[in-house]
Amino acid sequence: MPPRMSARIKSSSAFAERRRPRVTAMAAAGVVVLGFLLALEFVARHLGLPGPLTSQVREVIFPPKSGGLLYASMALMLVVLPWRQRFVALGAALGIDLVVFVVRWAADVEVTEGHPFGNGALLVTLGCAVVAVTRRTGRERVLLLKGVGLALLLMAGRKTGDTWLLITSKTRPMVLDQYVATADHALGNPSWLVGRMVTATGPIGFNVLDFVYGQLPVAAVVVALYQLRNVAAERRFPTHYLVRTFLAIGVLGPAFYMIFPVVGPVFAYGNGSEHWVDVSLWAQSHPSVQWAVADLWPNTPSPVGVPRHMPFDGVTPRNCMPSLHTAWAVAIFIHTRKGPRALRFAGAFWLIATLAATLGFGYHYGADLIAGVVFTLTIEGALRAYDRGWDRSGVRLVVHGATVFTALLVSYRFLPLEMARHAWFYGPLLVLAMVSVVYAYVRTTADWEPSAAPARQPEPLPEPA
Repeated sequence: MPPRMSARIKSSSAFAERRRPRVTAMAAAGVVVLGFLLALEFVARHLGLPGPLTSQVREVIFPPKSGGLLYASMALMLVVLPWRQRFVALGAALGIDLVVFVVRWAADVEVTEGHPFGNGALLVTLGCAVVAVTRRTGRERVLLLKGVGLALLLMAGRKTGDTWLLITSKTRPMVLDQYVATADHALGNPSWLVGRMVTATGPIGFNVLDFVYGQLPVAAVVVALYQLRNVAAERRFPTHYLVRTFLAIGVLGPAFYMIFPVVGPVFAYGNGSEHWVDVSLWAQSHPSVQWAVADLWPNTPSPVGVPRHMPFDGVTPRNCMPSLHTAWAVAIFIHTRKGPRALRFAGAFWLIATLAATLGFGYHYGADLIAGVVFTLTIEGALRAYDRGWDRSGVRLVVHGATVFTALLVSYRFLPLEMARHAWFYGPLLVLAMVSVVYAYVRTTADWEPSAAPARQPEPLPEPA
């Protein structure tokens, strides 16, 4: 056998040996994700709700709930393709949407729910999966399947979150808002304070914050596209990028909604019918179910008294503890720190505006935001520790974050009255607990960064004799 051919065979076998554990891990992760989606589908069907798989399959033909998300997901898939194929895929998606629009218009089908576009992006993504299986081989197939899987995971993550929210409203009739609102006195009732500030800014401030709050997934996709910009050239994905953190937050976060159901101050202490019209109608037909303690937000802080479980409607999601909008905004901020100046500025702006919106719109208490920050840093630290191999520093960081997060939830549940009565002590303590996790994350991840080796100094030339 020629030496060159022998070396090529050895290189191929070595690549296969290195890739086998990764393929096994990917297959195992795929099985876990599929099993989770099937379990969630079963639970949703049992409650008479549409499951995530049913909702996603329905969008192949019917108007999707978020056409922008489908195109954003397709954009993440396109990072694995060369430019020419990207334009072909985008043109095909737009063409399909145009044909679907014309057919609906000719058939006089009015789109009352969802967006009139987005089916093309979903169909092109599924078509790329078929191309990967039938027309690609080796590394090209694996890379394209990874891109398709990334897009489908982002789509499924949105559907999973929607299903979780519906499940929380149906299975958690009692909420813990009185506990969190009482504990929030230790922080100075920030939701009431920022709510009055946003109200004072008028429609301009409200619309700006509403745009930032609603377009958080778009901001995440922009950051992810920057991080994945070299995938097509390098033929591989980076070790760690924003989408992984986003998906982990979206999958794990709603589980705590079931443990700690909270609806938010605008609903529990205010007039939330302007946001959820069906809530007031449902409350009128079910007068035995309490809808709000009183119309207090944002003008009058909640009273300090012995907190109790309170019944709430079967429509409003229990999606406050922790604040996942805060968690996602913190993740965007972290992943923009190594980008260009414009991206770093955008990440900081999105974080500040998101915090202002979550409080100013009455969707969250201040305690939710502190828990959201700790939650994100713990997940981000766990993902990075997994990528580099678990060591003592990684385990210590994750244990620290998980311990603080657990302590926050326990204190909100069992010590809210003490926290309100001794705000001068517990308020700084809550902030200090969050800062300790921030400090541990920054210090640990800084130690993980590869240190630059000092430049080698040239050896002096020997002096002439």
